[in-house]
Amino acid sequence: MAGNTAYVASRAKSRRKKLADLARMRQLINQSTDQLTASVSSMGYADEVNLYAGKLSGADLVEAALTHNLEGELSEILKMCNGKIREIVEIYTSRFEYQNAKVVLRSVVNEVELSKVANSILPDLNEINTPWLKIIETADDLRSAALQMRRKPFGADLKALPEDARLADYEDTLDRHYFKSALKSLTANNPATRYLKDYLSMEIDHRNIMNILEADSIGISSDEISKLLIQGGKILPTRSFSTIAAGGRSALFDVLRSSSKFDMAHFEGLLEQVAKARSLDSVVTWFKEREYKFMKKMSYLHPISALPIVYYVAMKVQEVADLRIIVRGRFAGLPAEVLEAHIL
Repeated sequence: MAGNTAYVASRAKSRRKKLADLARMRQLINQSTDQLTASVSSMGYADEVNLYAGKLSGADLVEAALTHNLEGELSEILKMCNGKIREIVEIYTSRFEYQNAKVVLRSVVNEVELSKVANSILPDLNEINTPWLKIIETADDLRSAALQMRRKPFGADLKALPEDARLADYEDTLDRHYFKSALKSLTANNPATRYLKDYLSMEIDHRNIMNILEADSIGISSDEISKLLIQGGKILPTRSFSTIAAGGRSALFDVLRSSSKFDMAHFEGLLEQVAKARSLDSVVTWFKEREYKFMKKMSYLHPISALPIVYYVAMKVQEVADLRIIVRGRFAGLPAEVLEAHIL
């Protein structure tokens, strides 16, 4: 049964229905810190909360429980799949290995205490995190951390970076490698695969737009902008990169206005908010909304395929991300309206 596409897709849909909706998230935002741990535990995270309760408390306890649960869920979903369906689901889930690599590199360059990483982002009671934590413990600098990842799919690309490469260079390399490998792997000519490729292209476009906006705000050169851009998008095709790099923000807007698949009027309205708030948060939130709406649509159009499974994984990841924001924010004393603005 585990290899049956219809069966696995049905299981994924069933699990997705159990995820917290926006109304539930808003209830959590208005709870006290004492109530939060119990509430999160009752949402399906009780085993993990109990597992870490002996060594952690407060926000650290909840965050470790959330991460451990997510790691276990991703592993379980993959075990349900095999053959072609597993290959497609893995194309999406493999991104989390790249994220772990970023966590390790950031921890090394910022000299973050191993215990802080082991108690939250890469909880040490989950054995799959042991190799990552070992790199943080033994690496002296970015270069030595990257060399310890040499057997990873992206290891050769990290090793090829110059000795004086910055953290941003390593992270950009990881992003490029993931998207290039993912798009290259989606070779089958069927509707489900094409939809997933379109989704990845949307993510690439969004990332490129964000990179250009951020580059414009700090005034980096056109050569540097060119290095930031990732190939594979559709709204910002590769042929437009040189024009955008030379013209910056105004050239970007010209390309976006020419696309029938991009709501430029809404985007310009968000940029007015950005100028007042001096933060790109509203743009980031809108991009996430666009991505999840597209993913939801593709999962319903092709209900017996890998797409409902990918959609569930994305929504599970988002639930954990939102819960982290709420828990960390409430324990830090942030007002409810600030937290609500940062969850989908």
